[in-house]
Amino acid sequence: MILISHEQQLEDLKQRLKEVDDLERASAVLYWDMSTYMPPGGSAGRGQMLSTLSQVAHEKFTSAEIGKLLDTLQSYGEALPHDHDDAALLRVTRRNYDRRIKLPARFVGEVTEHVSHVYQLWTTARPANDWAKVRDPLKKTLELSRRGAEYFAPYDHIADPMIDMSDYGMKTADIRRVFGELREELVPLVKAITAQQPADDSALHRFFPEAAQIAFGEAVIRDMGYDFERGRQDKTAHPFMIRFNSGDIRILTRVDEHYFNDAFFSTVHEAGHAMYEQGINPAYDGTPLAEGTSAGVHESQSRTWENIVARSREFWQHYFPRLQQMFPDALGDVTMDTFHRAVNKVVPSLIRVDADEVTYNLHVMIRFDLEVALLEGALEIDDLPRAWDERYTHDLGITPPDYQHGVMQDVHWFSGTFGGAFQGYTLGNLLSAQFYEAALKAHPTIPAEIARGHFGTLHSWLKDNIYQYGSKLTAPELIQRVTGGGVEVAPLMRYLRTRFGELYSL
Repeated sequence: MILISHEQQLEDLKQRLKEVDDLERASAVLYWDMSTYMPPGGSAGRGQMLSTLSQVAHEKFTSAEIGKLLDTLQSYGEALPHDHDDAALLRVTRRNYDRRIKLPARFVGEVTEHVSHVYQLWTTARPANDWAKVRDPLKKTLELSRRGAEYFAPYDHIADPMIDMSDYGMKTADIRRVFGELREELVPLVKAITAQQPADDSALHRFFPEAAQIAFGEAVIRDMGYDFERGRQDKTAHPFMIRFNSGDIRILTRVDEHYFNDAFFSTVHEAGHAMYEQGINPAYDGTPLAEGTSAGVHESQSRTWENIVARSREFWQHYFPRLQQMFPDALGDVTMDTFHRAVNKVVPSLIRVDADEVTYNLHVMIRFDLEVALLEGALEIDDLPRAWDERYTHDLGITPPDYQHGVMQDVHWFSGTFGGAFQGYTLGNLLSAQFYEAALKAHPTIPAEIARGHFGTLHSWLKDNIYQYGSKLTAPELIQRVTGGGVEVAPLMRYLRTRFGELYSL
């Protein structure tokens, strides 16, 4: 009888996980191509390829061999210190395995093929304002979402399984509690600001040539720490970040030559996601540890760079003169103060990704409530546009003029399932303020450094305290380690009241 050591078994597990990761990364390359350069005629074939790869990856990950290795190695992992990489790998792999083994491979492939098809429909239907084109396919998405949740029954709420996949440890009740507390604090601030004359943002709507916009944005994120030796930027319909491996982490943006914010803040936002991924310990490559620990933590990094840093007065003290030089016709007669107020304009708006920091979370709450109602059966797809418009009228005082600026604006329901898609955005805003407070406590000079265009201290602190861990720590563990507590509303409200209190003399 040949005895196999724990080390050999662990190596066997890592090799099997690497094969799964290779398949998933290959799918990511195909998805990136589908979102950038693929001709429209490739849609059906690409969906089938992605479906096949997702099924094979799922079957490999949920194989009996991986299950046996996890069982055999369980006592070994439990005997290791909690912080040991191998202990974390076994914990995270077991958690993912126990989740995914509940989903049949055929169902995974069906979902992948369907959402790939719906995404391609959405890319043409949205600009054409053609709700009818995606309405019935979206009904199937909802049916698949409900079926997917049932594989995880019993649960407290039908949305819980999807929320847990994105933000481990949280449930629908937790999100509702946090959102309720935030809404109570947020609405009076929104009212106090919007009662005043809004800032003049006409300077943002002048002509900004695409090539120069891309060049400026890429120069800024290079300064921030995005490594172009391990990444690149391309154009797409809806900006996102995608990881192929630790040496290839890409971002995608979109450009409007008559609206400066669209490309610039999307670029910085996605670079924030990418810098997180670039900072993960490369030893985790090929394992479940080599990714951000939750949607909320991931979003906290993009929002830190996009909002806390890139909308700050200190940031534009350094970069506005350079921006004026690049766009003299558009900004030659604009002062830095005017421009700074413009990029921080607070006004109820229709488009979530263009929303200001103060009203942004109201957009997220609307989407969260609607997708929960859909999953519960309290709302059907046919009534979704009406429900969307009613919430925007009630919550933000504006009514979408069409589907393109209403129910069809976000890619999420048209490229994935319902549930777990939106709460991470507001959790990310909350955590960005908490993490930034911790960074300032450790390094009070960070704002002064930003005013000189120096981001090394902040970037290094984030790498040391957040990035490097990947999924080694759960989100609750990471938040506890960095802040000493859990998700809180108060830090975000302090930040918003300080920044916008100064801008609007509150």
